Amino acid sequence: MFNTSCIEIPAQLMQNNYIAEFRLESTLQELSLYDFQVEATDLGSKIAQMLEAYPLLPGVILTDMGLFAGMISRRRFLEFISRPFGRELFLRRPVRALYRFAETETLIFSSDTLIVDAARKSLQRSQELLYEPIVVQTSPHTYCLLDVHELLVAQSNIHELATKLLRQQTQAQLIQTEKLASLGQMVAGVAHEIRNPVTCITGNLEFLSKYSQDLMDLLSAYEKIVGTNEEIEEIKERIEFDFLEEDWAEILKSMKVSAQRLTELVTSLHTFSHMDETQRKEANIHECIDSTLLIMKNRLKYGIKVVRNYGKLPLVRCYSGQLSQVFMNIISNATDALEELKGKTGFVPAITIETELIESSETNYMSAELIQNYVKGDRENSPHLSLVSINGQPNSEAVEKNQNHGWIAIRIADNGPGIPPEIQRRIFDTFFTTKPAGKGTGLGLAITHQIVTDKHQGKLNLHSTPGTGTEFEILLPII
Repeated sequence: MFNTSCIEIPAQLMQNNYIAEFRLESTLQELSLYDFQVEATDLGSKIAQMLEAYPLLPGVILTDMGLFAGMISRRRFLEFISRPFGRELFLRRPVRALYRFAETETLIFSSDTLIVDAARKSLQRSQELLYEPIVVQTSPHTYCLLDVHELLVAQSNIHELATKLLRQQTQAQLIQTEKLASLGQMVAGVAHEIRNPVTCITGNLEFLSKYSQDLMDLLSAYEKIVGTNEEIEEIKERIEFDFLEEDWAEILKSMKVSAQRLTELVTSLHTFSHMDETQRKEANIHECIDSTLLIMKNRLKYGIKVVRNYGKLPLVRCYSGQLSQVFMNIISNATDALEELKGKTGFVPAITIETELIESSETNYMSAELIQNYVKGDRENSPHLSLVSINGQPNSEAVEKNQNHGWIAIRIADNGPGIPPEIQRRIFDTFFTTKPAGKGTGLGLAITHQIVTDKHQGKLNLHSTPGTGTEFEILLPII
């Protein structure tokens, strides 16, 4: 036993910020940090007495004239003290002498480091250093020790939390997917039921127009043969025959336009309803976009200008119904953003939709570096992209996915308030939403990202500047 009466015990060896529940974003400052320090000129017996008095102390911080010099762990200290003549060599001499032998590579983190990141890097150390405590810098000149056991326990708790959240997210996505599939089937059924009477109306309008013209011709011929008749003139005046003759044609014309509009709407609903597709089918991307805009016309008609700059695109093998869902989610978010600026003097809300074919050379492969340059806006220098990995070797996975046919680019931009950088980092996270409770589910863009990247092996890129606007860029491989 060592005598501890000669050592001044610090009032607080530990910054105990421990909390029972962790978050995925929990940092090292939320764990128990030990701040016992010794000067390099202190005797080794001071460390021995302190370790005996505080069994949980993982080690000590070594300072030289008040500045951080290193760390001596409990394990390393006891290892050297237990050696032959270790007590005589190290307990009665300055700590500096012991540190020359016990010094090891020290892992230092700032206090705002995520627990999961610190745990991962800690486990990457060599086996002899695996259980050495970690140094945590809480301020420019303040260092504390963290027991690696407590770090791993916290990491295990966070892993359990992440597993639970992932299970909840997966369940919510399955429910949402099932709901969309059921909705798609219902919409498809409704569209089919509406299509039959609409087709009947549209087909018979031509005959009705012809029959009405024949009746008018007959009345005109009858007047010429019979001549004027007082009783007939009275009836014509009562029914306002002259106005009826002019308005009849206009009524038929408006009925034709309405029937055509209803036919387009039914076609759009039918296109949009293909949510449960199991196989890719060739589809016209522009028709998918137009169908989505037609369905959303009620939201877009209040002063929002929609500009369509379509390039020449080939038919694309895709899940057209799911892509329509992607377009709807992005346009709906753009509409919500523009509504925030409603009433601003001189502001004209606008949504711009552009499409473009990015050709690839038949003899080259798509370069990851080139596609990143394209995504970042260097489109002039990347009109023709090749499928090459960053190291210059052919990328077999990219070749298999893209078959040297190029990419389709769809860009949907708005001139709204833009998205702050801190939100951009989480924009595709499941359940993340900035909308009020009850208005947003936090699943729209997460599902959008999944449809583009997982279902179509494409890319979904976000470009946004606060105060300027937001652009979502969808890149689909042509396969």
